[in-house]
Amino acid sequence: MIRPFRHRRRLDLPCAAAAILALPGIAVPAMAQVPSKPPAIDFDRTEFATRQLAPNIYVLTGSPGTDPGHIEAAGGRISLLVGSDGVLMVDASYAPLSDKIEAAIRKISPAPIRYLIDTHSHPDHTGGNPAFAKLGAIVLAREETFQTLSEPPSAALAAAVGRAASFTDPARLPAITFGMGGPVKIRLDDEEVDLIPLPAGHTNGDAVVRFEKADIIAIGDCYRDYGYPFVDPSHGATFRSMLEALDVIETLAGANTKLVPGHGDIVTRAEIGPYRAMILDIESKVQAMIGEGKTRPEILAARLTQPYDARVRGALDPLPAGSGTSADRFVSTLYAELKGEKPQPLVPASAEH
Repeated sequence: MIRPFRHRRRLDLPCAAAAILALPGIAVPAMAQVPSKPPAIDFDRTEFATRQLAPNIYVLTGSPGTDPGHIEAAGGRISLLVGSDGVLMVDASYAPLSDKIEAAIRKISPAPIRYLIDTHSHPDHTGGNPAFAKLGAIVLAREETFQTLSEPPSAALAAAVGRAASFTDPARLPAITFGMGGPVKIRLDDEEVDLIPLPAGHTNGDAVVRFEKADIIAIGDCYRDYGYPFVDPSHGATFRSMLEALDVIETLAGANTKLVPGHGDIVTRAEIGPYRAMILDIESKVQAMIGEGKTRPEILAARLTQPYDARVRGALDPLPAGSGTSADRFVSTLYAELKGEKPQPLVPASAEH
């Protein structure tokens, strides 16, 4: 779907939520208490490291230890296609970091920022949308991401997110949207960029961005190399769909394709199969305990992820807001899905007040 620009003046530019969603959000175990003031992101201390993956492809990664929701690196990883025709960005991190992101890009190239693609709606990926749209970038995303970003926030959500993302700036909204179906293709600087929709594995508006010639795919948050898988059921995501999304990524990637997740290290196709198998293994164990009549606290106490904890970076790191660990969130969300429970509210993983 092509969505017209929301302000006529933007025609001159070059060619969350009903439940508490946040940065990126944490499913609350039944016994958890929702805090009134989650820990803040230290935007002042956050800087960006630049890594070149191909002659014209770079990634920007925020500082570790400044974002309580993403201890390994602040916000979501940003991918860049840079050339004489301009710059294409994948994701935009938090709003207060936009000047630092622009400065990091300008160290690579003075070319105009022409496109910004959102892999999904969470504020650590879309908070910077307004700043880069006002610099001239055309923002593209799934139609579902547009709808999520259009929803008026609850007072609790607005207070929790604070400066991390705007809920009122019209420039936050994608100007061009697409749905499930064939890829949207952008040709820029002799590179072919495919915007490929995914089943609802992380949110209902997930997409990956494939750089065909460079053999690199920015895969958003359907796979993460830090902590256990995270599904946002309040925005239509399920582990069933995450498995389908992982199948799509595995099919798109070749043996040597670099996969750039929103969080954690850059990986290859070889990591996708074991990740998928781990989800299936834990899912089957949770299902078996449900069949035995076990409650959520009993299942969490069984530490079903223990065989994987030593291999998963950040597996047992405490999440902000007293919501347990990444392992707890993983098992708790699986439990709710298998029980058919209504999605629980999400607590902001970190926010600015």
